[in-house]
Parts: sequence; C-alpha cells; structure tokens
Amino acid sequence: MSVTKINNKGQAVLFNNQFLEALTKTRPWVIYAIYIPLNIYFVHLSNTRYHINSFKIFLLFLISMLSWTLVEYLTHRFLFHFEATSKFGKRLVYIFHENHHEYPRDRMRLFMPPLPSLILASLIFGFFATGSIILTGTIAYAFIAFSGFITGYLIYVSMHYAIHAYPPPKYLKALWRNHHLHHYKYPDKSFGVSSNLWDHIFNTLPNRSNTESF
Repeated sequence: MSVTKINNKGQAVLFNNQFLEALTKTRPWVIYAIYIPLNIYFVHLSNTRYHINSFKIFLLFLISMLSWTLVEYLTHRFLFHFEATSKFGKRLVYIFHENHHEYPRDRMRLFMPPLPSLILASLIFGFFATGSIILTGTIAYAFIAFSGFITGYLIYVSMHYAIHAYPPPKYLKALWRNHHLHHYKYPDKSFGVSSNLWDHIFNTLPNRSNTESF
C-alpha cells in the first residue's frame, strides 16, 4: 500500500446503505462492555468449575496475551496491507484497513465494530477450544487462552485509539512516532502498534537516518 491522500478530518463512506454503514462504526466503551466482563467470567469459570490453579491461569493468560503482539504484526503486515489485484480484493482491503489510512483520525473506526468482532471472536474461541480439547481432553484451558488473547487485543486497540486521538506520554513516545511514520511516511514499515518487538525482529522499522526530520 503506497501513501495515498490523507484526510485528517472527515470519514470514509463504506456503504451506501445507512444500516450497513452504521454497523462499521463503534465507540471504545461498547467493545469494553462486551469483552471485559466476558474475560473476567471465563477466567473465573476456569478456576471455579474446572479447578485450574491460579499459577496456571496466570501463566497461560500471560502467554496468550503476549502472543497477540505477533498476530497483530502478521495481520497488519500481510492481511491489512495485502496488495490485491482484483476489484473485489481491493474493495475488501479498503473496507478493512485502507479507509483508516485515508482517514486516520476517524475515531469511530479505530475499534472493530461489535458484529464482525463477535464473529471473529467466536472463531478464535473455537480455535482455542479445539486446541484445548486435543491437547488436554478438556475445554477448560480455552477459557483462559481466549481471555488472555482478547486482553492483548484490547490493549492493542486501546493504544491504537490513543495514538490517533491523544499526544504521547513520554514513556510511549517511540510507539506513537513509529505508528505515525507508518501512516504518514512509510506504510511498508512499522507494522507493530502495541509493541515494536516484531518490527525489530523482522527488520521493518524505518532507518533512523530517514526519520530524523519527522
């Protein structure tokens, strides 16, 4: 994806149908209201019903939460920035991500809307449930892994919202800078949002000498 015209005001129109268009927008509190109680309930369930001890819960939750950063990087780099050639493919890329590059300060589309989010979350839970049953003979560990993974997502999407909406705190300045470079100068660099780790590992950070004037 090359740098295209960037509008710091306004909002893309994704669908002519007003109902479909409304489904593409959301506010942070809506997503928090769905997933934070669900995560708490799932972790509680794994302990009270399935009797998994606190240390195992903490460890699996932490590993799952951190694993999100790799999924975030790979999804952003290879799916959201997929170079589609067909008209349909280009349309999908625009709906899912390119509209955000065109209107990076559109706060209504910085969180994935509830309906597609819940569909995707169901698929993710199914993946963890299948893995848990195959590896342990019980679905119990899926509740923890899912909660940790979704918590990682919530941290990411909250930081993404903050980067586009607020000035950076001192200790997170590098994350703010790298993501703004991704939007305004190097769309083929800096794919990590909540962490720069995978950009370092896969060498996708902009060269320091090329960013001094940014």
